[in-house]
Amino acid sequence: MDYERNLPAHIGIIMNGNGRWAKQRGLPRSDGHKQGAKVFKQICEYAGDRGISHLTFYAFSTENWSRPVEEVMAIMNLFREYLFEAEERKNENEQKGMKIRFIGDLDSEIIPRDINHLVHMLEAESSNKFKTTVNIAVNYGGRQEILKAVKGISQRIKNGYLLPEDITEKDIEEGLYTAGQPDPDLIIRPSGEFRLSNFLIWQSAYSEFWYSDVLWPDFTTQDFDRAIEDYCLRNRRFGGI
Repeated sequence: MDYERNLPAHIGIIMNGNGRWAKQRGLPRSDGHKQGAKVFKQICEYAGDRGISHLTFYAFSTENWSRPVEEVMAIMNLFREYLFEAEERKNENEQKGMKIRFIGDLDSEIIPRDINHLVHMLEAESSNKFKTTVNIAVNYGGRQEILKAVKGISQRIKNGYLLPEDITEKDIEEGLYTAGQPDPDLIIRPSGEFRLSNFLIWQSAYSEFWYSDVLWPDFTTQDFDRAIEDYCLRNRRFGGI
């Protein structure tokens, strides 16, 4: 089979297992997140080189705020470091044609102000790139995303621009963070878990899933290739025969 011709257009990745990776080695959980951040960068660039046009990485959920304060602060610091590094590597990212987008409630008061500023700056600077769109989900929840879309529809009804009986799936899709992008063809979840965990729950209605026992900090480009090869062997019928 010609795998390159059957590549998924959009891959979602749930980066899971950082804490367990650190615990197995007697390290602080923050060390697991640091190693996970390195793997994120590697897989992001490799996927772009392989011709994947859209990627969505689940970095920090709306539920993750319930974790210990020290761990949350460590994750935010890693996020901050990534944003600074992305700014420093701006020319390199431009050559790679990467459009960086952040999905989730990044304007929430709970997000540090400097991170909010860096997020909007990076999005603006890469907005004209089209080779690979990289979505990074931060303060993101699938239910929260759908609720946002429904509130937008409600406002349109209130303002007289839409009748309730005229609401379509397209109206909801246009209110999602991923509006205008293809739904994920493939969702990868390492670490031995078999949950969606509130990730792209509208968009993943017909996604293929690939699971692995490998913890995210140990995830390699070979694992990524195996996921794609497995996807290419599947017969996607979308409810048909």
